Amino acid sequence: MLKIVIAGGFGAGKTTAVGAVSEITPLSTEEYLTAASADVDSLAGIEAKTTTTVAFDFGRLSLPDAPMPLELFLFGTPGQDRFVDLWYDLSRGAVGAVVLVDTRRLESSFTPVSFFEDIGLPFVVAVNQFDGAHRYHPEQVRAALELPAAVPVVICDAREPNQVAGVLLALVDHAVNSAATTNRAGHTPSTTLQDA
Repeated sequence: MLKIVIAGGFGAGKTTAVGAVSEITPLSTEEYLTAASADVDSLAGIEAKTTTTVAFDFGRLSLPDAPMPLELFLFGTPGQDRFVDLWYDLSRGAVGAVVLVDTRRLESSFTPVSFFEDIGLPFVVAVNQFDGAHRYHPEQVRAALELPAAVPVVICDAREPNQVAGVLLALVDHAVNSAATTNRAGHTPSTTLQDA
């Protein structure tokens, strides 16, 4: 059993991704946007959005046919920067994180990328392909976010279960490889990754 965090900016598709792959009815803490948040939650580029996650989303995915059978517990974070303190709690015990990126609002991706770099949790960047959004090559996204070569950048549609599952498997592979690299370098491995 592995815990995975799905993060990203406001409106990047985190709730959609959890719901797309969860084999249980996802626990969602979506609430309607109100006038009180209008000054802090910019809807530029996502004007049709009417709800937001206020605590977390939770889903579960079993992958019995993976090279090693896995059960993934998925925790989607709220996207606004004011919830960063909650991200620490949601990341505790996680094997890694997915940072969902919306190229229409790329600036909202810097906070989650910096967060996972700062706490040392392995992560992959998944570029969510929104309808009508310009398509960028993964290396263009890597350059724009100033990501190291070791961080995988993949393309996905957060509505498509197989694509989201592929992103999750890429993360698990990256987390295991990161732990192995850390062990070879003689560092004490994270207890979170020892179980991976």
